[in-house]
Amino acid sequence: MTTRRIIATSGGFRMTANYEVLDVGNTVREALRLTGKTRPRVVLLNTATGDDPARYVRVYAALAALGCDVTHLSLFTMPTHNPFDVLTGADFVWVGGGSVANLLAVWRVHRVDEAMAEAWNKGVIVGGVSAGSICWHIGGPTDSFGPELRVVKNGLALLPYANGVHYDSEAQRRPLLQQLIADGEFEIAYATDDRVGILYEGTEPVRVITDAEFDAASGPAAYRVERIGTGTWAWSPPVGSQRVCGVGNSA
Repeated sequence: MTTRRIIATSGGFRMTANYEVLDVGNTVREALRLTGKTRPRVVLLNTATGDDPARYVRVYAALAALGCDVTHLSLFTMPTHNPFDVLTGADFVWVGGGSVANLLAVWRVHRVDEAMAEAWNKGVIVGGVSAGSICWHIGGPTDSFGPELRVVKNGLALLPYANGVHYDSEAQRRPLLQQLIADGEFEIAYATDDRVGILYEGTEPVRVITDAEFDAASGPAAYRVERIGTGTWAWSPPVGSQRVCGVGNSA
């Protein structure tokens, strides 16, 4: 039986002392392990930054050091591969951050949204950071339109929830996501602090993975956000999280 998996993160790769060199975080390492392959075939997409070549180079180098067979699907100025062929032939697909609004628009022009869904249904592990996390969900807060956050609601909806990223590092994101839940714009959301990812199997969150070892009591975490009664929300991470937050009124 095919297991459909998504890794939705606010991390994935870590900066090293050498700014140009990336270290592969635990979230991506776990995705590679779950492929079951000694040399996983990885496809990168940096659509959300207009296929910035420098971003591809650094991630290529980090994954090649782990023995991965890496390629990328660039859409600017034209697709470098047939999206259906390259994505369904992968073991793991990683989507970089940037503008999720632009990513979704360009993907739909080239039917990458359909190819992603087909790959996921075949058992290809898909995932990404920031915009590459929000895209799998219904939507969520984004800075795609400028410094004041707005909301996208046209995600791929492979996961039937809203998504919040950079929950501990960007001041507007937590209150806006809570307000969207309070107003009934979304029913349930999952959110991640920086350096944290959630592993989904099917559409169920099954594990929280941090990119490095953190103190369980104070380290970054993942959150489930939903409305309970009037003006009250519960923040409770999925199974395996580093930290369980309390229940209380919105801040």
